[in-house]
Amino acid sequence: MRLRVEFTTEPFDLDEAPAHALVAREVIQGAPLDAVDVGPFGNTAEGDLDAVLTAVDAMLRQSLGAGATRVSLQVNVIGEPGEPRQSGEADK
Repeated sequence: MRLRVEFTTEPFDLDEAPAHALVAREVIQGAPLDAVDVGPFGNTAEGDLDAVLTAVDAMLRQSLGAGATRVSLQVNVIGEPGEPRQSGEADK
């Protein structure tokens, strides 16, 4: 099964990325995921079930440990392993 995860960490700081946001992005970018897209107001990544769930677990633990007071998270099933990506899915 392939999943797409979208998340944000709070509290926001528009002047400088807070430590919890940097940690969360680092975890996701270092995980064996594909189609990773990080930004100032949200982050998206895709991958196989185990890779996404492992990355989400690490992201939650580390970002909360780095000061996040809220993590908004959405996980969607986007296909089965080996299926071609559908149009409109993140390309990064």
